[in-house]
Amino acid sequence: MYVCLCVGATNQTVCDAVARGASTSKEVAAACGAGSDCGRCRRTLRAIIASAVQPAAV
Repeated sequence: MYVCLCVGATNQTVCDAVARGASTSKEVAAACGAGSDCGRCRRTLRAIIASAVQPAAV
């Protein structure tokens, strides 16, 4: 699924950036471009980052 239409970044692209150490939407933007243009996707970026940081509930 596309997360950022401005740069064509997918959920996997953002997850890869987070796996490489990006922990804020600004760091994700620097790593893959997502969130660096209009900003509409920043809420989704923050949700992806939060889900990667917190382990899944059992």
